[in-house]
Amino acid sequence: MYKYEIILYWSAEDGVYIAEVPELPGCAADGETQKQALENAQVIIAEWIESATEMGREIPTPRGRLKFA
Repeated sequence: MYKYEIILYWSAEDGVYIAEVPELPGCAADGETQKQALENAQVIIAEWIESATEMGREIPTPRGRLKFA
């Protein structure tokens, strides 16, 4: 299980829960339930890290809770 912050919200437009991972650009998943969206996010995080590694890109260290202004 990865330690990246995940922002979870309902998308009325899509009719699903969205789980975004702000520290990993473009990394997001969805699901019909909150639990499903979070589980899918863990899969997508692993795939994001695998792809970034294959491309020689830096993998951000999880910073924990992000601060918003």
